[in-house]
Amino acid sequence: MKPAALRVGATLAVLSPASTPKAERVHRGSERLRELGYETVLYPHALDSGPLYYAGTLEQRLGDLHAAFADPAIDGIVCTRGGWGSAELLPYLDAALIRANPKIFVGYSDHSSLHSWFQNEADLVTFYAPMVAADFARDGGVDLASWNQALQGDLSWSLGKSDGLKVLRSGVAEGRLLGGCLSILTQGLGTPYAQVFGDNTILFLEDIGMKPYQWDRMLVHLHYSGRLEGVKGIVFGDMAQCVAEEEQEYLERAILHSLRDFSGPIAIGLSCGHVNGANITLPLGVQVKLDLREWEHPRIDFVEAAVSV
Repeated sequence: MKPAALRVGATLAVLSPASTPKAERVHRGSERLRELGYETVLYPHALDSGPLYYAGTLEQRLGDLHAAFADPAIDGIVCTRGGWGSAELLPYLDAALIRANPKIFVGYSDHSSLHSWFQNEADLVTFYAPMVAADFARDGGVDLASWNQALQGDLSWSLGKSDGLKVLRSGVAEGRLLGGCLSILTQGLGTPYAQVFGDNTILFLEDIGMKPYQWDRMLVHLHYSGRLEGVKGIVFGDMAQCVAEEEQEYLERAILHSLRDFSGPIAIGLSCGHVNGANITLPLGVQVKLDLREWEHPRIDFVEAAVSV
């Protein structure tokens, strides 16, 4: 299912399914969204602090998310930040409610578990994209070109070298773009909420604070679980929040070592998720073509609109 396109003037629910955000950053990010022409509604528990590091109890966070999907005045849902907590909601999500009210859902990091659930249970296209406190509150924190292309329904657009993309293994592959934060995806393995990959998947993976051996370990875990069998190509995110620049080549070697039995094309460096610069919007669940035949001109081509127009 594709949610409706997000136009200027649309109303966005701002909520926190996971950890408590800093209030001043939520207000600053919401103001930036309003400057872009959207209306924002701060949900009742978005700024709650506790229990522990959560933005409210499980029931409160779940209630905000369900209310946002159910409210016909809300056009899209944008999370404030990640942290930890989204996985607690998974057993209690109302699949019938969400299928009946498909809406744009925006978040990344810990919200990878929600993206997986939305795709597994509702076949809903979602958006691994800038969050209110984490990105819209930062100067230069949002790549507006991909935000608009993905959320307004461009039929054909591309990402390439200028977006950080670099070839690790050449080739061409086509499939449905899925993925997210690797540590969250691997922790879901062995549970009813593990991401289901089809026979033709282009996999996007990124993370924060993970050393080369940790990337190696988690990729081997994915391989041993059988989850890579239907994957045709892999794109890794910007590694600047994982390793220092001088360790980048070592990390790339670790990735290629762990994926030595994977035959598809591999790229790295896409500025999406945990990044220092402008965060790119990736629609998850849409068909893409990964073209890494030319080392100087790597491309991800989006061959269908991510929203209904």
